[in-house]
Amino acid sequence: MTDTPPPIDAADDVDVLAPGTLIVLVDPLCGWCWGAAPALTRLAAAGERLEVVASGLFIGGRDLTPDFAAYAWENDRRIAAMTGQVFSETYREKVLGVSDGRIDSGPATLALTAVQMRTPEKGLDTLHALQAARWVDGLDITAESVVAEVLRRAGIDEDTVALFLAEDEAVIDALNQRAGFSRDLMSRLGARGVPTLVRVTETGAEHIDGRVLFEDVESVVARVKAG
Repeated sequence: MTDTPPPIDAADDVDVLAPGTLIVLVDPLCGWCWGAAPALTRLAAAGERLEVVASGLFIGGRDLTPDFAAYAWENDRRIAAMTGQVFSETYREKVLGVSDGRIDSGPATLALTAVQMRTPEKGLDTLHALQAARWVDGLDITAESVVAEVLRRAGIDEDTVALFLAEDEAVIDALNQRAGFSRDLMSRLGARGVPTLVRVTETGAEHIDGRVLFEDVESVVARVKAG
């Protein structure tokens, strides 16, 4: 593995990050995180220091029951109406509609972590590629082989794909550190669910109202700066 920036240090939370950094806690299987994608893209394009941290919220896997699928689709339609993001009929049929579906963000989270370790500047684009693969293309990103193809399609180099597929120990350690950091930070700030948006300050961190990620995306940069 080539030299890469160290993973986020969970030992003392945000003290390792520069003041002004925006932290967004996400999960690749979180529909609201997909809904926030346009706002996050706008913030990154404006030059904001944006640190994407996968929370591990849906890691572990559970069955995708018909009841949960119906609940998810209802919620997805609400997000789509609010944000304009696509939740396609292909997704409804091929992801929510399968009899043996699973809810497990482990593979996608591991892939995102591998990319962030080697080419951190591609982290946000990789997250969005994984999200679009699920909600637009209707691909099952709980499957490692599917996730690997999404990475390749997104232009991620084969060495990084291989690290992901090999479940490299350093990548797993980084994933666990980031998930622990996320849990600690959410607990400290009293935040619930993802996406959670946090600004690093000179004295620690402040929780920014997540509604700025869904309402009036055109002015999201100004609203985040205003707190």
